[in-house]
Amino acid sequence: MRQRLHTLLSTQSSFAPLALRLPVGVILIAHGAQKLFGWFGGYGLEGTGQWMASIGLEPGVLMALMAGSAEFFGGVLLLIGLLTRPAAAVTAITILVAIVTVHWDNGLFLSNNGYEFGLALLAAAVSLLFSGAGNLSVDKKLSQTLR
Repeated sequence: MRQRLHTLLSTQSSFAPLALRLPVGVILIAHGAQKLFGWFGGYGLEGTGQWMASIGLEPGVLMALMAGSAEFFGGVLLLIGLLTRPAAAVTAITILVAIVTVHWDNGLFLSNNGYEFGLALLAAAVSLLFSGAGNLSVDKKLSQTLR
């Protein structure tokens, strides 16, 4: 068990993942807060749930809760660098679902509500999935403690 946890938390000795974790974490926290709490001009669970149901993601409130939680809590975990690989995996799946269900038909460009921004977030999440949290992360500290 200890070895599995060490493997999960292991990371590169680099500051490069930090450059991804911080902005992506903040962006995901903000988007999740819109869905969950109605902050930053969002519609909250009820409003987001109604919209999700209208595009075929049913039950809407549950889908809003799942997407909002993945973004908000995944963003918090990425920001501090805790359980970075699982957080990156969950957020990558959430972003992929958003790209396919909401943005794909609009083409690439953000100006048309396309998948350009989602694609950038997906690339960052997948990169963190492979690299781990890097330096200045809780994962790095825990990994060193487990050694």
